[in-house]
Amino acid sequence: MRTDDFWTLIDQARTGADGDVEAVAERATALLAARDVDDIAGFDRHLRRVLAASYRVDLWGAAYLINGGCSDDGFDYFRGWLITQGRATFAKAVAEPDSLAELPVIRQAAVTGEEFDAEAMLSIADDAYRRATASDLPADPNPVPVPELGEFWDFDDEDEVRRRLPRLAALFLEPPQE
Repeated sequence: MRTDDFWTLIDQARTGADGDVEAVAERATALLAARDVDDIAGFDRHLRRVLAASYRVDLWGAAYLINGGCSDDGFDYFRGWLITQGRATFAKAVAEPDSLAELPVIRQAAVTGEEFDAEAMLSIADDAYRRATASDLPADPNPVPVPELGEFWDFDDEDEVRRRLPRLAALFLEPPQE
């Protein structure tokens, strides 16, 4: 599956979902299940590539700040949510995690405490394949390698967070004490 095809399917699933990530996952699953099995496997492979491209310590730091903490699985689910936001938002957030501060839903979460995750987005291909064939999606013979994260920084160090993610820190952290 080509990149454009992957994101077109995500956009189709987003249409009419009104930001409901469970609805996006369900719609994407239904759309994918209607395709041939090679497309389903291709979607899964592309999803793994997208997740690998977003496996970055700076994005993890942003997720940690936004969600008030973020485990390994939580980071996966956050990136699932990020996929539901569409290609442009996803690409911008991967390139510059602090750009998430521009999203109205993130700005609102700074007040409401809403957390962002979409675990169901990670199993779209598995669920679609099961619907289409009544069997499990075969393992990819050439799995996408997970990149090295790089050096972690202390996500609880508010000064470091302010330095690395200034716009998000302005939303989610108390002003520095004088």
